[in-house]
Amino acid sequence: MAQLSKRRRSPKDWAILIAGILGMAVIVIYCILPFYWMVVSSLRLPSMGRSTDLVPNPPSVENYVAVFAGNNNFTRALLNSVIVSVTTTLLTLIFGIIASYALARLRFAFKGIVLAIVIATSMFPGITLLIPLLKMFTGRYTWFPFNWMNTYQALVLPSLSFALPLCIWNLTAFFRQLPVELEQAAMVDGCTPGQAFRKIILPLAAPGVFTTAIITFIAVWNEYMIALRFGQDTDMNTATVAISKFTGISGFDTPYGTIMAAGVIVTVPLLIGVLIFQRRIVAGLTAGGVK
Repeated sequence: MAQLSKRRRSPKDWAILIAGILGMAVIVIYCILPFYWMVVSSLRLPSMGRSTDLVPNPPSVENYVAVFAGNNNFTRALLNSVIVSVTTTLLTLIFGIIASYALARLRFAFKGIVLAIVIATSMFPGITLLIPLLKMFTGRYTWFPFNWMNTYQALVLPSLSFALPLCIWNLTAFFRQLPVELEQAAMVDGCTPGQAFRKIILPLAAPGVFTTAIITFIAVWNEYMIALRFGQDTDMNTATVAISKFTGISGFDTPYGTIMAAGVIVTVPLLIGVLIFQRRIVAGLTAGGVK
């Protein structure tokens, strides 16, 4: 009975517990405070853009109306962001799943070097690749005689090149932990290698695939540098680029409230998606931790 009774906490235990709670509270406040300030700023009157009140007084939705009004072209920008993000995510998963499964299952020389090269390609600063990409997409190279400026291809392919190495690296480690005996047993039951992969391995790898898809989608949705350079035409602006081009009534002032409202509109769908699928995301991130 004595062993079952709860051990009384010592002052040291209480100090550690309180310090942990305070530390978590500080982290939560640090993460939430910018978003809270963005929401509060978006609910102020347009004339109160520089107000420092913690609560909007009076609250107003005029900034949200202004986001879709005038020459902002924000609806088109949102559509462009959806098209680019969804297309890039799908292509990343298609190519990444095939490549990572091959690297996890096939045996060939220099496989480790291949993986090292794949991950090394994602370490180049994005700014250093803008000039080569600009020359390529404007048809200045004889081996690539296409002008892709202000097209979806110019927005998707660079993002794909940045997202694919991380996808391959993550999923290769994920596929390696799945025992090959599962595929062998499926083939003994009459499945082809393709059917064994599609019906057995891919469903088991769903947490890792789902996590990779979420991370890729968020990264592409928030991407700014490539979208600004290769989507200069107003009809090809993504949401992040469109927000940076918002102007006030006079065309020269900064519409803080409208920018904050657009930020909320862009952020809330991602926040809701992460909250809904957080269990799958956590399962995918921690799947390789325990065998």
